[in-house]
Amino acid sequence: MVNFQYYAPTKVVFGKDTELQTGALAKEFGASKVLVHYGGNSAVKSGLLERVCNSLKGANLPYVTLGGVVPNPRLSLVYKGIDLVKKEGVDFLLAVGGGSVIDSCKAIGYGVYNDCDPWLFYSKQAQAKGCLPVAAVLTIAAAGSEMSHSSVITNEDGWLKRGYSTDYARCKFAVMNPELTYTLPSYQTASGCVDIMMHTMERYFSHEPHTELTDRFCESLIRTVMHNAQILMEHPTDYHARAEVMWASSLSHNGLTGCGTVGDWASHQIEHELGGMFDVAHGAGLSAIWGSWARYVYQENIAKFVQFATHIMDIPDTYGTLQEIALAGICAMEDFYRSIHMPTSLSELGIHPTDAQIEELSEKCVFFGKRTVGTFKVLKAEDIQKIYQAAR
Repeated sequence: MVNFQYYAPTKVVFGKDTELQTGALAKEFGASKVLVHYGGNSAVKSGLLERVCNSLKGANLPYVTLGGVVPNPRLSLVYKGIDLVKKEGVDFLLAVGGGSVIDSCKAIGYGVYNDCDPWLFYSKQAQAKGCLPVAAVLTIAAAGSEMSHSSVITNEDGWLKRGYSTDYARCKFAVMNPELTYTLPSYQTASGCVDIMMHTMERYFSHEPHTELTDRFCESLIRTVMHNAQILMEHPTDYHARAEVMWASSLSHNGLTGCGTVGDWASHQIEHELGGMFDVAHGAGLSAIWGSWARYVYQENIAKFVQFATHIMDIPDTYGTLQEIALAGICAMEDFYRSIHMPTSLSELGIHPTDAQIEELSEKCVFFGKRTVGTFKVLKAEDIQKIYQAAR
């Protein structure tokens, strides 16, 4: 187990009707004027936006609104948000939505606080010195951005999808009412469940020994999400299943499942380029490439993949050789993805990248030769090309 720091300062308010407490919570954390940032019409049609705004009014907090966030949130809208926040004298950012809305809020917060183009941070040209306070009313269990220090933004100039992480952008509070996720389409629910699992698996596949407790956290979380994801495919308004998945979303990405390990994150980096070029759903992109990544790297630490197979995927340790057990575990996870109608290849994802596009994706992933990705197996551009090609 390596040395680690664990920091999870977000106040979680979890349960039915908790969105009605938003105004009081914002005031508790020092808000005097709020930007309410959201996505499309669903927040309006469901009445959630009105309930949140009424809660702010009840706390005597003025606010302005900015909608239009899309999956793989765009830098252009971040710029609009920065201009609006400066014009209106906003000092607190409230995301009403999922990870994309929260990430957009974080980017706006970076840009306003540092009075500069926030893309400087996402493109690794500069480091932020702070961020306006951010909070969330969560409507999608997936990204974990409500308790993480991370955010991801897509720059339309070159369609580059890049992440940036600092503790400055951790949400002050997160309101989590599982009922708000009832109306999600099954594809979006399943995609979110894959993202939650992958946030944990990226940390789980580590070479660090003696991480028994952290590993058990990871294994339990993944199994819990798998169990409840299948319930939600048949019963989308099962409150208890929604609650388990929503809480797992936060715990999967607040650092708990990575205590003492060194995370890999190659699958996320490889998928980010797919999201940038083809604008695919993040979780679906992850399921489409994970099996190819796993088969490419598993022999770097076959014991960890055997542990994954036996502890999570219920492959018996008498199944065969270590290699056969490890590969059976990978196949079993792909079978699970299919059981919730998630793709396990790029063609099933609905994209058919050419050889030239695969080369471009791979070069973008390594920042045109300026970095490698992954720690379980360090990947260069040529490795990433092979993973994309195997995922076709």
